[in-house]
Amino acid sequence: MQEHAPALSPLGRASAAFVAAVAFSSLLLQYVLLIAATRDTIGTLAGTLQFFGYFTILTNLSIVLVAATAAMGVGGFFARPRVRAAVALYIAVTGLIYVLILRHLWQPQGAAWVADTGLHYVMPVLYLAWWALALPHGHLQFRDLFKWLLFPLFYLGWALVVGAVIGLYPYPFIDLAALGWVRTLANATGVMFLFLVLAGVLLALDGLLGRRKHGM
Repeated sequence: MQEHAPALSPLGRASAAFVAAVAFSSLLLQYVLLIAATRDTIGTLAGTLQFFGYFTILTNLSIVLVAATAAMGVGGFFARPRVRAAVALYIAVTGLIYVLILRHLWQPQGAAWVADTGLHYVMPVLYLAWWALALPHGHLQFRDLFKWLLFPLFYLGWALVVGAVIGLYPYPFIDLAALGWVRTLANATGVMFLFLVLAGVLLALDGLLGRRKHGM
């Protein structure tokens, strides 16, 4: 497998810049809103820690890095096909979990609705479309699937630590204080299974797109 895929076309780089701009704008708006809401309660530092405790935030930050790297036409870690595909997996799971489980828990209004829509609806569709249509394919291997699961596993530990420190867990299905270890780990296992299934779908899609491009 190539460490770096072929250079993108001018259109691919322009669309990457657009993806990065939308993700960054949504993140910035969400951060401003969160800090404004928590400044007089848990404080700015804890509010910032809470912000970076969400998988949605970390995934959208990854989108900014991947898309900005592509827009600038530079190499490095975020230009690797398996990293670009990993981010596609993470944002796909983010969107599905939000639509299936979390969207019913609150009804954001105004600027909060704009940030919420950008992070949970627009970015999953936008990044996955960019990944499928603008990027070269056929560079992934089966072993990449298992590497992609390392970040969600790391995140689980991070989220539990952040929750214990500030007393607020980012998602109700991993609220250790309310659910206990057994239920929390059972829920986390279910989410990891979703990661595994969608990772298989992305691998298959990458292979299909790569064969189509080369007329195979």
